[in-house]
Amino acid sequence: MEKAIIRVRMGLQDAHYGGNLVDGAKILQLFGDVATELLIKHDGDEGLFKAYDNVEFISPVYAGDYIEAEGEITKVGNTSRTMSFEARKVITKRTDISDSAADYLEKPIIVCKASGTCVVPKDKKRK
Repeated sequence: MEKAIIRVRMGLQDAHYGGNLVDGAKILQLFGDVATELLIKHDGDEGLFKAYDNVEFISPVYAGDYIEAEGEITKVGNTSRTMSFEARKVITKRTDISDSAADYLEKPIIVCKASGTCVVPKDKKRK
């Protein structure tokens, strides 16, 4: 099936809680962007995200971390597209060393997994 990946650095504007902890909703926003790309590739239309059926937050994300969000279409219905998502931390800040220190992670840390369904109305499909 088709896949899409985006990589984004979390900034201070994404930190919502003490210690520069990023709100989990930011990760879901990334999944929404990945889903949009998948729908454009598959159907030629952005479609609509109907619902998540599972979301699991696994590890914290902080301002300065680089997050890679990946998704794939796992099932194609008449108008529905079932998708699975995974977000991984690929670079992490090391404020314990200095304000500008960071580590590239040879083994990314999974921070969130989810699955959900998107819909592309029949009259919007171009492929």
